[in-house]
Order: sequence, then C-alpha cells, then structure tokens
Amino acid sequence: MTARIERLVTSGTFEPDGDSWEVDNNVWLIGDDREVIVIDAAHDAAAIAAAVGDRRLVGIVCTHAHNDHINAAPALAARTRSPVLLHPADAVLWKAVHPQLEPWELVDGELLTVAGTGLYVLHTPGHSPGSVCLYVPELEALFSGDTLFEGGPGATARSFSDFDTLIASIRDRLLTLPANTTVHTGHGGTTTIGAEAPHLDDWIARGH
Repeated sequence: MTARIERLVTSGTFEPDGDSWEVDNNVWLIGDDREVIVIDAAHDAAAIAAAVGDRRLVGIVCTHAHNDHINAAPALAARTRSPVLLHPADAVLWKAVHPQLEPWELVDGELLTVAGTGLYVLHTPGHSPGSVCLYVPELEALFSGDTLFEGGPGATARSFSDFDTLIASIRDRLLTLPANTTVHTGHGGTTTIGAEAPHLDDWIARGH
C-alpha cells in the first residue's frame, strides 16, 4: 500500500519573545493503515492521537522548535511511546518550552522511512537555526514547516531568526526541487515549488 498524506488542523497560541498570538497549525501525517509519522505535534495531543488511531507511530518529527509546533509533542510521545525528532540547532528553543524531555537528533540528509516511503531531512535554517523540511520524492511532496509558504518565506522578525539565511535555504535547498513538488506548509494552504520559484527576487526586494 502506498503511503498517503493526511492533514489535521489544531488551534492554540504562538508565544514568541513574550508575545502571544492565536494560530491554526497544520499537523501532517504520512503513512498507511499500519504505521505513520507525525510532522509537528501542535496544540492537541488527544486529537493527534485520535488521527493516528491504532497505527504504530514511527516518530514525531519537529520542523522547528517554536512552541506552537512542539507544545503537544511530549504528551503525544508519552501516549504512543514514540520518539520526538528535532535538529539540535533548535535545542535552545526546545528547552525553553520542554526542559525535561530530550528529543532525538535529526541530521541533515537523514532518511526516515514509513510505510516503505522515504522522507529526506533538509536542514533549512533561517526561520530558526534548526528548521528542517522533509522531502518525499515518491509522493512529490515537501513538508516545509514555517520555512516556505504560499507567497513567500516564513517570518524572521523574532529571536534566533535571520532573513538572509532563510532566503539562502529556500534558494539553495527548496527551489532546486522539481517544480511539481507540492509544498505542505506549517500554516494555511499548500502551494508548489513551481508556483513560488519565480518570486524569489521579489521576496529579497521586499525583505523581512
């Protein structure tokens, strides 16, 4: 059975630099009827566990460690006895939210496998130091977290973010992917690499 992509939208707060914003997050599940990977356990561990159902949860992958993307990760891990995976460059952000749990380290170029399908880890710093995207060639899909959205790059007007680094990550690591790759984002709707690539110079001119 070919792996499939499922989306769950959860709601809660994003709390950067002492502020607080109400946000809706995309939680992505990739797998089949037997096993699944969760990307970004946001806000509601019970709802995510219900979406997983009786499948084996291979791992909980964090695209980055802003609180709205990880706040349900420890509870989901405890429910399912699954590992939490995060790039180590985001350790300082992770520990600000979850000082008691040490996640497994994601490595650039690492291959994760679920339901016979490979997910390649791409380190794409900028929105945060340890931001990653997951590229799934078999599904013509990219899971971009908050690195790339429909209409441009993620925000960088906060601590541990850098616009020039983010632009370099998008240019060198994402826009080189096939144009028909669907971009499944951390918030909002999907887009494609082909739809976004022509606008790189506009984003640079616009700045952050």
